[in-house]
Amino acid sequence: MRFTTKTVVSLFALFPALALAHTGQDSGAHHTLSFSEGFLHPLTGADHLVVMLLVGVWSAMNTRQWWLAPLVFAWLLLTGALAGMAGLTLSGTEFIVATSLLGLGVMVALQMKLPEATGALVIGAFAIFHGLAHGAELSHSLAALSGMVLATAGLHLAGLGIGWLLIRSSVKHGASRVLGAFASLIGIGLLAGMI
Repeated sequence: MRFTTKTVVSLFALFPALALAHTGQDSGAHHTLSFSEGFLHPLTGADHLVVMLLVGVWSAMNTRQWWLAPLVFAWLLLTGALAGMAGLTLSGTEFIVATSLLGLGVMVALQMKLPEATGALVIGAFAIFHGLAHGAELSHSLAALSGMVLATAGLHLAGLGIGWLLIRSSVKHGASRVLGAFASLIGIGLLAGMI
């Protein structure tokens, strides 16, 4: 069983293309995205999906103020998305998005205890870059932006649920290591693809 888990995790790390939910602007198309398209946007790439789940998992397992980091992430994701919709681009955005997988993966794998405010600031810094990556693709659609933020909140809640289940589980340490390693390997795969 241990060999199978390592093999599956390694295979995911070799396919960074699976993690790309954002490919840049929509090539000049004038299509306005709908609420449902915005809602699906963070669900279409493993990088965003996994990070948003891990924010909830880490918060549930390691903080008393479990709501703080998810709330900060959602707020700063919205802030970054609005900046991206307004045309702000930063050359290191994709690098930081990939690094966030590695960083949050390590935080979950090690069950890293940080002061709530420190954890929220670290997670919030990553959220700004996730927002920039998403916002550049939302075609100035407030409906799509609303959908994206709602999906983010849902993913955080799902992550919190996973974290609370793990806390009550006899395999919480092993399971958190596997989840964290999985995310970190996706991040390493993405970073390797950028070199």
